[in-house]
Amino acid sequence: MTTRLRRFTDVEQARTPLIEAYAEVRAPLLHLPNYSVPALAERLGRYGRTPGFAAVLAFNAEDQPVGYAYGNTVQAGDLWWRRISDDLDAEYTRAPTLALREIGVTVAFRGTGLARRIHDELLAGREDRYVSLMVNPAAGEGKVQQVYESWGYETIGPVQPAPDSPVLTAMVRPLSSRTGPEIDQPKTAAGRRDARSA
Repeated sequence: MTTRLRRFTDVEQARTPLIEAYAEVRAPLLHLPNYSVPALAERLGRYGRTPGFAAVLAFNAEDQPVGYAYGNTVQAGDLWWRRISDDLDAEYTRAPTLALREIGVTVAFRGTGLARRIHDELLAGREDRYVSLMVNPAAGEGKVQQVYESWGYETIGPVQPAPDSPVLTAMVRPLSSRTGPEIDQPKTAAGRRDARSA
């Protein structure tokens, strides 16, 4: 299936096709307050005004949006980190990080590699040191979290971003897939817990 990707840094230009794709991707969940279209529109309005906002949308051959991802840069002290834990490794929180707010592809394009293409395009060329996301561990009976793990993400802790949202798993990885002296690998939350309990 032919798709093309388009990057946006202006939330107003991305809004309509992103909401259209979101409504199809999240159709089974739209009745839940945290997944409703108005809730997404509010989040887009909020994050679209923040530093480092970007969105990537995928369009099919008929120019219909079939996938999306968006995020923004978060710094030390941001609510993103405070929701996860007050005891995160400072290596994560002291460096600018891309908060990957959401990613999704329509049913017809799942399993085609499109989500990874969108993800990688969103990360391309960014100067943030890390990328972090939150995933519902029940999504796809755990398979969605496993996909993120295969992309290099590690769990850093549970988080409930809003009272009406499920408890999610916060994950992080270096923005670059390189490892070595220039990309330090801080200890995961599990590693810190093990050290404290030893």
